[in-house]
Amino acid sequence: QVQLVESGGGLVQAGGSLRLSCAASGGTFSSYGMGWFRQAPGKEREFVAAISWSGGNPYYADSVKGRFTISRDNAKNTVYLQMNSLKPEDTAVYYCARSTVRPLRVEIHNYDYWGQGTQVTVSS
Repeated sequence: QVQLVESGGGLVQAGGSLRLSCAASGGTFSSYGMGWFRQAPGKEREFVAAISWSGGNPYYADSVKGRFTISRDNAKNTVYLQMNSLKPEDTAVYYCARSTVRPLRVEIHNYDYWGQGTQVTVSS
């Protein structure tokens, strides 16, 4: 059984940075693309970033492009999301998920396993 566990969330002031981690267990981590999504209160879950199985072809939502960086370490079965220049509108629960398709897609139904989420709160 695949398990994904996010960590690294917290409270940060606008303009600050956070680094999220997602540790995977079970399955073959290095064979799958991975994605990050987020869900703000009262809003639908939305795509943030994704990365291929090899670490290439990172893809970002327009709202985070230039501020967030997705990366992975297959030796550690971990995917990361470095978030810089954070804004209050980045406040949300952030989830990592495993992609079921190649090339990477942004739609939620293309991801099968999900973590429990980690809260990111950006104060103004």
